[in-house]
Amino acid sequence: MADSGPSLCSVLDPHAWFDPQRLHPEVESLIYWRSAARSGAALGAGLALLVALACCSVVSVLAYSSLLALSAAVAFRIYKNVLQAVQKTNEGHPFKWLLEKDISVPAERAQSLAAAATAHLNAALAELRRLFLVEDLVDSLKFGVLLWCLTYVGACFNGITLIILGWIALFTLPKAYEMNKPQVDANLELARAKINEISAKVRAAVPLGKKAESEKDK
Repeated sequence: MADSGPSLCSVLDPHAWFDPQRLHPEVESLIYWRSAARSGAALGAGLALLVALACCSVVSVLAYSSLLALSAAVAFRIYKNVLQAVQKTNEGHPFKWLLEKDISVPAERAQSLAAAATAHLNAALAELRRLFLVEDLVDSLKFGVLLWCLTYVGACFNGITLIILGWIALFTLPKAYEMNKPQVDANLELARAKINEISAKVRAAVPLGKKAESEKDK
């Protein structure tokens, strides 16, 4: 049986979470604040939407947001038509460039996204099966501690609050790590070493996995 301890400790690896090269350039530009105006607008718009969802139903938020967008588009269309009539110009439809833009999703792109999602889902299901069926006692105990901590998180925050905090973290933690990378890496390395040390001691005290492995070898 392979030791899966490092896979659980990988959550402490900031490179697994904050790697700009793994992101789409537009996403990387937003969450790393390459353009302060665009990132601030994205953060503010997302927070406004999430706060609205926290206060109102999803249907109401979608209906009001769509109505607001439609009203703005109609007002802009009327404004441009009146302006063209006054100036006696013929610039055409103000949203012509958007109407002519191809917004269809290529079949190859959809298939690649579906394949990636399926691979992640299968990996998650396999990992959950391994943890819940106690393939490795130490990893399952660590998972139990995590679930126990989540009960306290759930008692303090509801789902939409956690999403709001996650949205804020998305626009703050990557940039903070980029600016303080040496110090964060040093502290996390100490934490990983301590966790590995404790895991090794627990495995030595309860060597259930080693026993099963030796029986397989026979």
